[in-house]
Amino acid sequence: MRLLISPDNVDEAIVCAKAAQFLDIVDVKKPDEGSLGANYPWVIREIRSIVPADKPVSATLGDVPYKPGTVAQAALGAAVAGATYIKVGLMGCVTPAQGIEVMRGVWRSVKEYNPEALVVASGYADAHRVGCISPLSIPYIAQQSGSDVAMLDTAIKDGKSLFDHLPVEECRRFVESTHEANLLAALAGSVKSEHLEALTAMETDIVGVRGAVCERGDRNTGRIQPHLIAAFRAEMDRHRVAVS
Repeated sequence: MRLLISPDNVDEAIVCAKAAQFLDIVDVKKPDEGSLGANYPWVIREIRSIVPADKPVSATLGDVPYKPGTVAQAALGAAVAGATYIKVGLMGCVTPAQGIEVMRGVWRSVKEYNPEALVVASGYADAHRVGCISPLSIPYIAQQSGSDVAMLDTAIKDGKSLFDHLPVEECRRFVESTHEANLLAALAGSVKSEHLEALTAMETDIVGVRGAVCERGDRNTGRIQPHLIAAFRAEMDRHRVAVS
């Protein structure tokens, strides 16, 4: 299971770089613009220069509207800035067909620039609260669009976790459907250490966190701390060993 950490500025990215041995992916986002808020291209570029070369950088494009051309241009911008995971929150899509159309545009713009980059189709465990597509449709959308990763996060950051909106068995079904499509499964959304046993058992490929490695567990006012990254990784490894 890979650990993805989401700093919200360059200073936090420096902290992540210092703890790089404990993480696998550094994810660039701008939380004040939404769950998957997009940061500036120059911030992506600077963070890419800070993070060790063997650690991939992920960039979110935002909780995007149903505007395939706009999103495709944003995806190319993130790729040019140095991101190798391009993540799209399908907030504005209300049908699988719309999600596929958006993600196909992203796939083409990213892969024509960098065939090695990974395209991430992300839905929301709490989709019912924001009126977007069902979270369990994301693996199908990812497969049909050529994406590499199907992901779930939470749209509203109010302390409720992924599992408060989707029971463990539904999350397991999401991961199984994603693997059946030969894609990577990523889960995030106020994930804490107590969720790692379930995430490990369902063979999640990527787990994304922010609050869990921030002071006081507060994703908004707390800052990411190296010792909390190390502790979270240790707990991940403990569960991995337990099921091996």
